[in-house]
Amino acid sequence: MNDFKRHLERQLEDPEFAAEWERQRPEREYIEAIIAARIEQNLTQEELARKTGIRQSNISRIENGNCSPTVATLQQIANGVGKTLHIEFR
Repeated sequence: MNDFKRHLERQLEDPEFAAEWERQRPEREYIEAIIAARIEQNLTQEELARKTGIRQSNISRIENGNCSPTVATLQQIANGVGKTLHIEFR
C-alpha cells in the first residue's frame, strides 16, 4: 500500500473528514473517468481540447478539480474520447 493510501485510511477514521470525503465522491468519480478515458485514447489535454473545442486550460482545471463542468461540457468531453455520458442516481 502506498503512502497516500495509508494516510487516507488514517484520515477516514475521522468522521468529519470521512463525511467530506464522501460528499466529494461525485467530483472524484467524474475527474477519474475523464482522465482514464483520455489516457485510454492516448490523448494529451491539448489533443482533447482540439477534439472537443474546449480550451486546454479548462480541461486542466476540470481534471484538477478546480472547476465544476456543466453537463454539456461533460458531454463534449465524452464525445471527444469516444464515450457515452451516463448520469445515474443510486
